Amino acid sequence: MSLTTHVLDTARGRPAAGVRVELHRIEGDERRVPVAEARTNADGRLDRPLLSADAAPGVYELTFHVGDYFAPPADQLDLGLAAPTMPFLDRVPIRVGLADPAAHYHVPLLVSPFAYSTYRGS
Repeated sequence: MSLTTHVLDTARGRPAAGVRVELHRIEGDERRVPVAEARTNADGRLDRPLLSADAAPGVYELTFHVGDYFAPPADQLDLGLAAPTMPFLDRVPIRVGLADPAAHYHVPLLVSPFAYSTYRGS
């Protein structure tokens, strides 16, 4: 099984570079066990999968640190919005169930300072 992601900045219409992504495995008692951490590259993708072929099926949670990405001074594009003192979206958690050990799972994140969406990609 493998797990990949990419992040698209829908406010600017481009890949979101430098977004910190954490992956945790969720144990039966809701305990979050760290598995991997990475940052998106210039293409908004990770340089390698978050999970490798030997990963066990289970429930995993991706956490995207988008508040840091949209915070000034990194946010140089004037979107016609005042810079907030506190981001509306800080961290975006996406919890997924990965059942098929032979499958490739891809979880894209489309994000702006005020909204996000995701889906199972290919």
